[in-house]
Amino acid sequence: MLSIIDNHTDPYWNLAAEEYLLENFDRPVFRLWRNAPAIIVGRNQNALAEINLGYAESHGLAVVRRMSGGGAVYHDLGNVNFTFIDACSRGESTSEMFCRFTAPVIAALAMLGVEARLEGRNDLMIAGRKFSGNAICIHSGRVMQHGTMLFSTSLDDMAAALSSDTSKFSGRAVASNRSRVTNIQPHLPTPMSVTEFMDFVGKEIAKDAERYEYSREDLEAISRLADGKYRTEGWNFAAGPAFSYSKTARFPCGTLSLTAKIGKGIIEDLAVSGDYFFTRDTQEFCEAMRGCPATKEKIAARAGGLPYGEYFNGITLEELCSLFFI
Repeated sequence: MLSIIDNHTDPYWNLAAEEYLLENFDRPVFRLWRNAPAIIVGRNQNALAEINLGYAESHGLAVVRRMSGGGAVYHDLGNVNFTFIDACSRGESTSEMFCRFTAPVIAALAMLGVEARLEGRNDLMIAGRKFSGNAICIHSGRVMQHGTMLFSTSLDDMAAALSSDTSKFSGRAVASNRSRVTNIQPHLPTPMSVTEFMDFVGKEIAKDAERYEYSREDLEAISRLADGKYRTEGWNFAAGPAFSYSKTARFPCGTLSLTAKIGKGIIEDLAVSGDYFFTRDTQEFCEAMRGCPATKEKIAARAGGLPYGEYFNGITLEELCSLFFI
């Protein structure tokens, strides 16, 4: 088994590294890594329904979609992520995979005097409270399981970042399961820092592994993948499943209610109603916006090229675009 103790904290780069390692390495891999503050959403989630977008933007949080399923999670430097990549075992269920790959983590925590358990399908718990969520991705006969380990994460920031009004959305996207959570640090008999914890876990789980350092080719390939995929709005926001969205807001010119259907990251249908004034039929605007990629940049560009002030008298482009997002 190869062991990678990663010092990169760029969330986009780290998620690209996961895909690169899964698709390009034949040997088993164990990896420990941390992210700067970010929200990581599951492959099949509607990102906009899972996060507090206003909070994320005002606090500079990256929003990154991962390859694996499961729910949205908050990362900061007080959270340590672990990854196992290995060949799939014949006939092994996902429950058995979760059990196999979390066992070393549970054993390492036991050596620190912390009793942890795998409960439900994919959660690690301490005294009935969750500190680790785990997810799986399978590619070409190989499985990647990665999970969080909340060590000294800001639980207040976590709650603020993940809270959103999901009543505005409907569809097949997987909603996150909000669970009571805890950090590992308060349960330790002997205090230690997050870096000391990461060092201990890395040495314990990978004591028989071969330490691996990224080659120049590895670093260049991961950076290309990060730039071409994981830093893009098309992947992070538009790549989720089809969903319907609605929002109502009051502006100086009147109240506007927007309802949109988004499929494959494209506005498939749009309707706007309200008590605003207009000099051109709003239906023209809705028809012109159909087919537009559902990202902030593309929506602003498409709407900005239209006489939006005639469709919605007195409303600014910024106010209009705010209707498309929480």
